Amino acid sequence: MSELLTDLEERMKKSISNLDEEYTSIRAGRANPHILDKVKVDYYGAPTPLSQVANISVPEARMIQIQPWDASLLKDIEKAILTSDLGLNPTNDGKGIRLLFPELTEDRRKELVKDVKKKGENCKVAVRNIRRDGNDTIKKQQKNKEISDDEVKELTDKIQKITDKYIKQVDDAIESKSKEIMTI
Repeated sequence: MSELLTDLEERMKKSISNLDEEYTSIRAGRANPHILDKVKVDYYGAPTPLSQVANISVPEARMIQIQPWDASLLKDIEKAILTSDLGLNPTNDGKGIRLLFPELTEDRRKELVKDVKKKGENCKVAVRNIRRDGNDTIKKQQKNKEISDDEVKELTDKIQKITDKYIKQVDDAIESKSKEIMTI
């Protein structure tokens, strides 16, 4: 039965790491090179992550500098950034691309916090669905007389404790990201 608990915990960890990934792509007014992680550039016919075709640096708090290793990629990188859902306008100076992050308005901050909370709630739903799957598995085993009532109670309690642990992590992540957005 410990393999069931291990499996459930692994699935919950994946949900949390997925949430963390989503949070890195939220533009919080401060330049963070991770917002470009999902941007792909057409490199010799293959969609390639931007980080594999260019050097990405943060020379100032509100600017990302992109220096492609192959200057012929400048236009493709610019196009990839424009077609992404980042909402940034790249500035091409012939040697590299600069992304400037405008100051966030109060309304935009509140919008971002709502988005953070929504993503967090979706993650909580995923964690609770994993808990439900585990409980369903236990009930089936009980019905098939594979485990006793005492084992059912013990396993259900353990699953709930694991679920509570991950729900708390989601709450902490929501609070941390919301605070980051509102204090920039």
